Amino acid sequence: MTAVTAVTVADARSGLAEILKRVAYGKERLVITRHGREVAAIVPVEDLNLVNRLRRFVARKDVSRALAQLDDGRTAGWDQLRSELGV
Repeated sequence: MTAVTAVTVADARSGLAEILKRVAYGKERLVITRHGREVAAIVPVEDLNLVNRLRRFVARKDVSRALAQLDDGRTAGWDQLRSELGV
């Protein structure tokens, strides 16, 4: 796995073109920091696409699991949910 490099906001602002080149062509992952705290990341678009695909996959699995539980009668009843939620 590629290491993540920290870049300050000031450096990102002054060197945006170089940063974009490093990320787009060098597949580097950068974390933007402000006052020593991580505030954002710049990653190759392929990484973002993969994260989005994984999110959709997990969401489908969660929905599939919930529907299977409904079909099997393994879901909590309304009274049990109200009790657990304190409403």
